This record gives sequence, C-alpha cells and structure tokens, in this order.
Amino acid sequence: MLLDYHSEIYAWIRGGLSILCIYHILIFFQNKSKLYLYYSLYLLGFSIYLIKDVAVGNVTVFEYLNFPLQILAYAAYILFARELLDSRAQLLKWDKFYVLSSRVLVVLAFTFICIQFLFGYQFQIKAFALVAPFLSLFGIFAFYIIITKIKSDSAIYFIIGTGIHVVFANITYLELFIGKEPFNRIGVESKLFIYIGLLLQAIIFSVIIGSIIKKIEDKSKNAEVRLAIKLKEMEELKMTVLQSQMNPHFLFNSLNSINNFVIKSEVEKASDYITKFSKLIRVILNSSSSPTSTLFEELEFLDLYVQLEKMRVSGSFDYVVKVDDKLSLQNIKVPTLFLQPFIENAIWHGIMKLEGDKKIELIIKEEGKNVVCIVEDNGIGINKAKELAHMSQKRKFFGAESTENRIRMLYQNKDVHILTKDISSNTKTGTQVSIKFPLV
Repeated sequence: MLLDYHSEIYAWIRGGLSILCIYHILIFFQNKSKLYLYYSLYLLGFSIYLIKDVAVGNVTVFEYLNFPLQILAYAAYILFARELLDSRAQLLKWDKFYVLSSRVLVVLAFTFICIQFLFGYQFQIKAFALVAPFLSLFGIFAFYIIITKIKSDSAIYFIIGTGIHVVFANITYLELFIGKEPFNRIGVESKLFIYIGLLLQAIIFSVIIGSIIKKIEDKSKNAEVRLAIKLKEMEELKMTVLQSQMNPHFLFNSLNSINNFVIKSEVEKASDYITKFSKLIRVILNSSSSPTSTLFEELEFLDLYVQLEKMRVSGSFDYVVKVDDKLSLQNIKVPTLFLQPFIENAIWHGIMKLEGDKKIELIIKEEGKNVVCIVEDNGIGINKAKELAHMSQKRKFFGAESTENRIRMLYQNKDVHILTKDISSNTKTGTQVSIKFPLV
C-alpha cells in the first residue's frame, strides 16, 4: 500500500493540502492579509508537486515544474514566515536577509527551468542534490536566529513545524544520494516521508493561524469595549460641560439676591438666605463629581432651591410635589440638577409676573415603561412671557435647552420627549413642561 501513490493515505494527504490551500486563499481575498496568501502559495506549490505522482499520460510538463515548484514553495514559505513572526519588527537586522533569500529562490526556480530546457531532467536532479544541503543549512541558520531573537509561542510552534518538515523532506531527498533500493526494502516510497512531513506541518501551522485569528478577534472585541467606554466618557463629559453651563447661571442669580438683601439692609433675610445657600452649594459641589444622580436626590435639591427662591419672590408661592407611589426614586437615574432650570423658568418667567396666588406643581408618575415629570405653573403663560421678554418663538429660556440636551444624551434619544406648552385659557393661565424618558 505504501508503494502505491494511488492508495488512500497518499490521496487523503494530497486532498487535505489542496483544501487547506483553497481555504487560505479565500481568507486572503476576504481580509487581504499576505500571511494567508503566502501560505496558500506554499501549499499550492507542494500540492502540484505531489499530483505528479498520480499524473497520467504525458508528464513532461512535470519535469519542468518538479524542482522549480518546490523552490518557489520555499520562497513563499520564507515570506509566510516573515508575516507570521513579524520579522520586520522583531528581526529588524535580519529581515532584509530573508527578503533577499526569497528573491534568490525565485531566481533559482527559473534557473532550474532553464536547466531542464538546455540539459534535461537528470541534470536537474544533480543540480538539486547540490542545492538541497544549502537549503537545509539555511533552514538551520534561520531556526537559530528565530529561537534566539523571538520569544513567543508562535515562534516555537513555527520552529517545530518547520523542523518536522525539514527532517522528513531530507529523508525523502536521500533518494538522490542512495537510490530507491533502501526504501523499497522497507516497503515504502521515499516521498512518503515528505507527505508525512507536510501533513504534520500543516496541522501545526493550522493551530498557529487559528491562535492568531483568535488573538485578532480578542483584540477586536477589546477595541470595541474600549471604544464603548470612550464614547461613554465623551457623553459624560458633554453632560458635565452642559451642567457647568447651568450651575453658574443659577449661582449668579443667587449671589445677586444676597446682594439685594444687603443693599436693602435686610440682615436677617440675608443671613437666612446665606445659610440655605451654603447648604445648596454643598449639594451642588457633591453632585459635580458625577453627571448623574437619583431622582430622589434631585427632589431633595429642588426642595432646597425652592426655599431660596421663595425668599426672593414677592408674596412667596406654593410648591407642591406629587410622586407616583409605584416609582422607586432611588433607582431612577437622571442628569444632575436636570429639573432645576424648568422650576426656575416657572418662577421667574411665569408666576413672578402674576398678581395673586402663585403655584408651581411638580408631578412625577409612571406611564407604561416611561417616567414622566410634569412642571406646571399658574403664571402668565410662556407665550405672554416671551412677548414681555421680547423673545422670538424659537428661542428657549436659558438652562432649559441645556437640560434637554443632557436628558437626551443620557438616554441616547431613546423615547425621550420634552414638550413645553402654554395652557392658558379664558379661565386660567399657565405653562406646562412635560419630560418623558425610559424607566430603566
């Protein structure tokens, strides 16, 4: 059986190498990595070389291709090794030597074709018998450089795979020196060893390439995770910037109120205001380290804020908070201080200009899978406020637009709706702001 190239063991190895060749060339067309191109060319060269053993009819063409194909396959193998081991980075001094070696082999392959054309196949055999030892010496030298310069699992497995091929190939090439008789006596063809060497090498290299693909996939996944983290950091940074735009606006107004109390010599009011204001500043400073807070913390802040504003508004006002019992405020994340600008607008652009009873109502409820926050006042209405302030219909009060951007950013615009409408009629006046965002 081992003396017949048509037997199953030879056929299976030839078929396996051919399939591997096609597989890697397809991968090359998919991702354009030269690693797969050079390895597929290496396998192609030896696949054609082995087909010669079962070729029928006129096989003269194989006399031209036999040794040149092997030599070209070794040239592709060197280029494959450069890509696999990244010699351009890890073997900077020796990389040019490997490139030169591959070019020399290409020239040598065409030289063998010329030898066949001028002197015949027997002269090719003699020439290859002269060249083969140098190829082995080159392999040993390349092994030494790789082992001493590159410390990686891929390099170790590459050496093992190449070493197996070199050992078995040299057993086959002994036929050039000792003839077929020793192989016939043990009942095998000399090429059986190069078949076995190629098979074992292909298995080892498949493991190496598989591990490389796995590393690439892991790097890709890690890159995706890092990108997601960076994007999240960018979103948080944007929210922080918007938050920093809002806080100075409120702080300026508060300091201005303290100044007014001092000017009017209302010392007790100024002292009380400063006490409450200091508590509020502490809350703001604590919240500045994070772009988000819980809805429970937001309501606590609003209570402090409204107490301060009541001291500034003539006649004060009622502030009513209604919260849906089904909601767990501690578990609902919102942008820090996101409701304050709407309460501020309700006070200073709504009820501030109203005579009589003044009222602001904050309703927080659950609607389906969403949280809805409604800020409603009985002020003069947003349309009238804009007229009095000489504002265009498209312009939004400062702080409200900033807050809209922050809430949309936090929930990535997923089912986030913010609606401001004038609810004035013949019997009442006022403005209603509705903010809806996902309950997650």
